[in-house]
Amino acid sequence: MKYAIVANTNKKECVDMAGRIIKNIDAVVEKKTAEILGVEGVPLEKINVDVIITLGGDGTILLTLQKARGKILGVNMGTLGFLSEIEPDYIMEAIEKIESGEYIVDTRMKIAVYLNDVRLEDCVNEAVIHTSEIAKLRDYKIYFNGELVDEIRADGIIISTPTGSTSYAFSAGGPVLHPRIESIVVVPIAPFKYTVRAAVFPAEKIEVITPGQKTNLLVLDGQKYVEAAPESTIKIEKSENYAEFIRFDNSFFNRIRKMGIVR
Repeated sequence: MKYAIVANTNKKECVDMAGRIIKNIDAVVEKKTAEILGVEGVPLEKINVDVIITLGGDGTILLTLQKARGKILGVNMGTLGFLSEIEPDYIMEAIEKIESGEYIVDTRMKIAVYLNDVRLEDCVNEAVIHTSEIAKLRDYKIYFNGELVDEIRADGIIISTPTGSTSYAFSAGGPVLHPRIESIVVVPIAPFKYTVRAAVFPAEKIEVITPGQKTNLLVLDGQKYVEAAPESTIKIEKSENYAEFIRFDNSFFNRIRKMGIVR
């Protein structure tokens, strides 16, 4: 197995852990982490290995999945760690299990995101379109496979994968979807009309048009922010790429109970 290490460089404990790991295994180290450790590094977008060990929270995993290639072994050194698999004390035990084939690959759907026909980074959780000003409603037109679904006024719209259905979309009132259901969830954020609700669509083409004279922000997995000018079209569809996670316990229900999403 070829390994890489990506750490949240804003947290000293994550970088220190990366330093301890590379003393025990041969691994590529992401460039920013490597610079702090004083070793040779590789830019995140050039990492292409069997397993990427991420040290941080879900944000570190999502950023890694936008740029690097490899199965993710998430080590939870953040506050939530819903996408993570293990705690720091179990890293070497996890690597031994990987080497002996005692693991499961959890494959998750991504969505491809286009802004005015320009493809941006794929998302594992969600693409969010929201107002660029606080407490300012915007108008949105939502289409499914070219057919108008609704015209709404809201603070924004979350377009989520099944994985993301337990994240921001859930907090905004969306349903929880099992990750094996390949679909797209559309959740309005604080809609003006209380009758507007979240909806689940087949994993095909969703388009959101932003009429009016105000700019919106398009946020990809909470990692990248892009301005969407007035009259922009944001298109979301199932990506040809998938996210892959190393799992030792692949029970979705155990995971959402642990996170307090269900009792």
